[in-house]
Amino acid sequence: MKLQVDGREAYAYTGGKPFDSTLPCVVFVHGAGHDHSPWTLLARWLAHHGHGVLAVDLPGHRRSAGPLLPDVESLARWVLALLDAAGVARAALVGHSLGSLIVLEAAAKAPDRCSHLVMIGTAYPMKVSDALLATAAADPLRAMAMVNAWSISTLATKPGFPSPGNWHHGSDLALRRLVQASAPGVNLFHHDFDLCNRYAGGMQAAARVRCPVTLILGRVDQMTPPRAARDIAAVLKARVVNVPGGHHMIIESPDATLAALRSALA
Repeated sequence: MKLQVDGREAYAYTGGKPFDSTLPCVVFVHGAGHDHSPWTLLARWLAHHGHGVLAVDLPGHRRSAGPLLPDVESLARWVLALLDAAGVARAALVGHSLGSLIVLEAAAKAPDRCSHLVMIGTAYPMKVSDALLATAAADPLRAMAMVNAWSISTLATKPGFPSPGNWHHGSDLALRRLVQASAPGVNLFHHDFDLCNRYAGGMQAAARVRCPVTLILGRVDQMTPPRAARDIAAVLKARVVNVPGGHHMIIESPDATLAALRSALA
């Protein structure tokens, strides 16, 4: 589905069903260096079970026109503008990693527009090591391989949507390269991780959230370990669900993540 947001084309995957703004809406916001595609299973399930789904590509990522936006706050405003463009007054906001910070900020900016907040693979502050940022700036393909290795907890996880030859490490690295190539002349990978590192408004935002909040965390997540979410969870009065796997639990433990999401939205 294509929308006009702030005068530029934006793309949202609707889960294989035409988007219906009269249904309870769920907006999915991806993490650094990704696009809408890791949400496929979750988005399709909800779209086929009574929800309107918008799994977005953030500005400058794959199918949504650039430019890249400069901070988490700007991206939160963009998400709210996307709701306006889709004719949605109120939605559940679901974000992974960088996306979790974006939906947190959006829920804080417009508390009456967020029915549920679900933060997956989250932490606050979401600091990125100097070594990773430096590698991302100088050699983004090498940095992608580093993040890929840290985000998936095993070498041969059973595919989330079983198909012959599906290998999470290879498919995730290929996706990151595609997303990087979608913003020619810009180091998108470094840009996204820098956004995570610089975001400083999490606790203030959490204090303004008024809807039910659920955190879905990977038990062996090396990128955003569960302990790094304790303080923000306390301020949000959030329900915390731990699922098997690492940072990329959406593809590594899709059934457990979907079950946790369904419970969060119930």
